[in-house]
Amino acid sequence: MSQQKFLEDLQQMLGAEAVQCGDAIEVRFYTDWSGTPPVVPLALVRPRSTQDVSATLRLCHAHRIPVVPQGGLTGLAGGAVPVQGCVAISMERMNAMEDLNAQSALMTVQAGVTLQQVQEAALEAGLVFGVDLGARGSCQIGGNVATNAGGNAVLQHGMMREQVLGLEVVLADGTVLPMLRPMLKNNTGYDLKQFFIGAEGTLGIITRVLLRLRPKPQAKATALVAMPSFDASLAVLQHMQARFGNSVSAFELMWDNFVQASMRWQGLQAPFAQAHPLLALIDVDGKEEASLREALEAALGEVMEVEHVVDAVIAQSQTQAKTLWKLREAPAEFSTHLHPSINFDVSLPQADIGRFADAIQAAFDLRWPGHFSLFFGHVGDGNLHVSTDGKTVNGECDAVEAELYRVVGEFQGSVSAEHGIGVHKKPYLALCRTPQELAAMRAIKAALDPLNLMNPGKVL
Repeated sequence: MSQQKFLEDLQQMLGAEAVQCGDAIEVRFYTDWSGTPPVVPLALVRPRSTQDVSATLRLCHAHRIPVVPQGGLTGLAGGAVPVQGCVAISMERMNAMEDLNAQSALMTVQAGVTLQQVQEAALEAGLVFGVDLGARGSCQIGGNVATNAGGNAVLQHGMMREQVLGLEVVLADGTVLPMLRPMLKNNTGYDLKQFFIGAEGTLGIITRVLLRLRPKPQAKATALVAMPSFDASLAVLQHMQARFGNSVSAFELMWDNFVQASMRWQGLQAPFAQAHPLLALIDVDGKEEASLREALEAALGEVMEVEHVVDAVIAQSQTQAKTLWKLREAPAEFSTHLHPSINFDVSLPQADIGRFADAIQAAFDLRWPGHFSLFFGHVGDGNLHVSTDGKTVNGECDAVEAELYRVVGEFQGSVSAEHGIGVHKKPYLALCRTPQELAAMRAIKAALDPLNLMNPGKVL
């Protein structure tokens, strides 16, 4: 069958308004936030229902046409970038909030609903959703699930995987797997939904998601603390968790190079009279704001006595808390101030993060004297971000990646903590996965997508 006949059949099946071809496809669907070179797909399909997705995949499967699922296109690993001759399937019109049961703290949504929409709906019901990240207004829940997104709340609630109670997924041949049973306990063989969480669309397309929600905290206290060393920061985190348990909802660590850049770019005032090697933003949840601040102040006093903390400020209102958190928002400025921005998202054994940061700084200093690199991360969950200005390393972006991931391998870490593998990290996957693990992944891929039509060339 010719491509033209295939496209005609696709349009006849779904309707012309759901299928775009050629110049009718908007440029934004050619690539994602990763900076991967754009590719024009053979067609763009914008389904409104699971039945539309199933019909599209059946036709593509019958005619050996590759398929690339697309969510909010906010990914940083190139996982949603089209491949030549593919049908790109955008989930943006599958954006129905189908059900919210406040009594059982469950929400069912279509995959195209944005993270922010889920958060706002949960708050209206007196609940919260356990994942938050900067792209909340654009990223979609289906993409969050497909990449097993993390973000600022992982310390307290876990990754996206922990928020998903059920999924509806369409396989490469159009088969629909309805896995939306609202039960926490369900030991009936393989937990099939787990295959698709973090698979980046290589095994099937997520169409609907059953999400778990959490009770909304009645109060929150925020502190910005200064520490003399990374080991001191771990001692502070341990002390806070011993004192407040799972109520510690954030522990965001920022090296001084990040703090100075953030203040300069955003025009922020220095929070302390002098610079310090490390600052941490700490959020603690509780029942009453004044008493919670008092408890946080007492806990910080204890770690100051042993000099794990050398200075601290506690926000006296949520407005002040937002001002403190502005320090952490420097990544929004990367595209403006780094030319280009070379961004890394890695996981390390928690105790090794400080040594890893020192090792990267030393390795970059040796090869690219004068480089400009920033270190920051969630750290409480083992996640470190490193961003380097490509101009200060002579534009040698590939060499910078190879050097950093080499050190990740030496520390037995992960080349991707929360952004996925996509195409950017595929060459380095073997640094943190054994040949046996990779063989098992390929076997799963072959079983569910034997024609290799689902997001081909990504991850594996």
